[in-house]
Amino acid sequence: MNELLRRKAATEKTLSRYRHKAFDWSCGVTCVHLARAQMKAMGHTPPTMPRFRSAFAARQAMTERGWNTVAEMLDSMLPRIAPARMLLGDLAVAQSDDGMGSIMICAGPFKLMGWREDAAELVMLDVTLDELVGAWRL
Repeated sequence: MNELLRRKAATEKTLSRYRHKAFDWSCGVTCVHLARAQMKAMGHTPPTMPRFRSAFAARQAMTERGWNTVAEMLDSMLPRIAPARMLLGDLAVAQSDDGMGSIMICAGPFKLMGWREDAAELVMLDVTLDELVGAWRL
């Protein structure tokens, strides 16, 4: 299968799973879960993550593994790329109010899908590259 078609199919699979879902610590609907689903859809085998049902538990789980941010977590698993080199389905991290960062999925040029503090459900965002902490190739 053509690489772009494979990326499109994987990203659509992840989107269909999370579309119209609100970010929810207690139900395990977070940016880490979104990234993990995308990694699996793209053929990766991400490491098992502990269950966490709150921001406090997520921060604690990350700290136990030596990560202060989700960007550091992704650095331990995937090759970092320049945000301008993102392809459909790659991962990006934007700043978040809690300082951990928010993982999002590249949905096309200058478009990301993920959650923001000011939106109840998964959103498609128009972004500029300077808004991103980093990007990772899947």
